[in-house]
Amino acid sequence: MDIFVYGTLRSHALMAAVAGQGSMVPVAANLPDFAVYPLSGNVVPFIQPKDGAMAPGLIWENLTATQVARLDAYEGAFGYTLQDVSVSTSDGTRTAQCYMPPAGLGAGAGAWSLDVWEADHLAPALLGAQEVFSLDPLPDHATLRRMWPMIEARAWSKHRAAGAPATRRFAPSKGDFEIADADPPVGRFFSFQSMNVRHRKFSGAQTDVLRREGFFGIDAAIVLPYDPQRDRVLLVEQARMGPALRRDPNPWMLEPVAGIVDARETPEEAARREGREEAGLTFRVLEPAGQFYVSPGASTDYFYTYVGLCDLPQTDPYLGGLPDEAEDLRLHPMSLNEAMALADSGEIATGPALFLLYWLLRHRARLAAL
Repeated sequence: MDIFVYGTLRSHALMAAVAGQGSMVPVAANLPDFAVYPLSGNVVPFIQPKDGAMAPGLIWENLTATQVARLDAYEGAFGYTLQDVSVSTSDGTRTAQCYMPPAGLGAGAGAWSLDVWEADHLAPALLGAQEVFSLDPLPDHATLRRMWPMIEARAWSKHRAAGAPATRRFAPSKGDFEIADADPPVGRFFSFQSMNVRHRKFSGAQTDVLRREGFFGIDAAIVLPYDPQRDRVLLVEQARMGPALRRDPNPWMLEPVAGIVDARETPEEAARREGREEAGLTFRVLEPAGQFYVSPGASTDYFYTYVGLCDLPQTDPYLGGLPDEAEDLRLHPMSLNEAMALADSGEIATGPALFLLYWLLRHRARLAAL
């Protein structure tokens, strides 16, 4: 089958990741009377009719049934369907099929550029495609659409990962830690995977093949709201699955404001967004308090932590969160001394809350001047 593409699948690297193995021959082509824009509110391309315009693209020739099935899974999750189109090539007009968007979408401003998209978004797109096609069985369209925000968030977490200094610890070279023979990941929101690993030992030798399991979580922004003039913090109370699964008799936890760092979002943007969504707060200053793995023995979870300077005039608890995200939150403004008493008693039993409270104690005098 011959398929005309006008957007991200013009990238040879992404097309190979999505379509999989097999011969693919690209032929330059244009779709008359169509133009490509960014999708409204997004960075992906959106095509729509426009008299006299010409949408540049490629025809991928001779795709196998397996390759087309993979493309259908990838595009169909977002409602895109194949339609016959007539495109112009250097050898004349040809008929091909093209994935066209569903009704109800709209174009954003300006023309869409493959070069611009590749510069900022290709690397995480490849990581996302790799995860999609590591799933076995491949989910149906509706399931994959529901999974996509977390797949994208994990892809951007991997893309965002950067090594911290290694002045005391071991500084690895390529091949010092190898993951092989990974089983398909399991899970529809979070993800769990078993795999074989080998790594360099401190003696210089290689370990035997080790069977390991890992939990693919997320990058999260964690922010403790603090009013330095009133010396008051705010903690979020909500029911949590972890304590419940551990059979804790009280799974309602006291925590900082927190949330997933979404795809194409910086940790700082996520912290400010979560402040608005969870607690109705605007932070005038975000003080970075540290970034770290939460449980590196088995989890990818990585936290960007902040103390957010803001006004906290209220003294009584109030409700917050987004109902459409099933958030049922109670917000507790309290003095820093009250919060430390709860930390000492064990009522605050979440690591990020304890970490940020102790960080705040160390920086309290400096923050009072801001």
